[in-house]
Amino acid sequence: MDARLILVALACVALPAQAFDHGAWNDLLGKHVVLLPGKHASQVDYAGMARDRAALKAYLERLSRVPRAEFDGWPKNERKAFLINAYNAFTVEKILTRWPDIASIWDFGKIFGNPFKDDFFTLLGKPMTLDGIEHGTLRKPGAYDDPRIHYAVNCAAIGCPMLREEAYVAARLDAQLDGQAARFLSDRTRNRLRDGRLEVSKIFDWFEEDFVPHEKYFAQYAQVLGYPGGPVPIDFLDYDWSLNDLRSSSRR
Repeated sequence: MDARLILVALACVALPAQAFDHGAWNDLLGKHVVLLPGKHASQVDYAGMARDRAALKAYLERLSRVPRAEFDGWPKNERKAFLINAYNAFTVEKILTRWPDIASIWDFGKIFGNPFKDDFFTLLGKPMTLDGIEHGTLRKPGAYDDPRIHYAVNCAAIGCPMLREEAYVAARLDAQLDGQAARFLSDRTRNRLRDGRLEVSKIFDWFEEDFVPHEKYFAQYAQVLGYPGGPVPIDFLDYDWSLNDLRSSSRR
């Protein structure tokens, strides 16, 4: 056998196939997510996403066709990446159902029409909600137990950790999640040390149980935050629910 064919054959054996191809979502993010100066935050070109909505819908349909039994057989990082990408992609689709006449995801309603509790899509063989992905699956005790998911799922708000400019993939997931954590904590509009106090995102208050104890958690990112260590008072900043639309670029 030709030596080159042997090398190709060995490579195919050595590299396991990706359980689900997120290439279509990766392409959409690469085209329509705009990094802001410093690359600690991003905005979405929803006009561009709207033009490519057929491609988005095709990707979402593929997500919805994955049966639970197949999903359960994947390695943990494959499942985690799939769920994060699904959350983000279905959130973009939700926004597009009202775009451009929408200023916040809460325009859908907080009681009737609540976008996080509305089962507007199917996933893993059943009607699903955004909360079902985040709180019922990703944050389910014992399932993943990874606070970094809070830096990855994007709720289409300026206050939320940025929508990443690429899809999450199992092979690089830990590096991607670590990168998201560093980016978010480096954004001084949302996390900072000022006058001897830590002023941090409301996310750390809402999901306190995922980041307990706060001081021990923030100590991991001491260099990023400028955190001196030891007891430091913590304040939680107001959350900006404005849409993370490129039209809002005056924020930076």
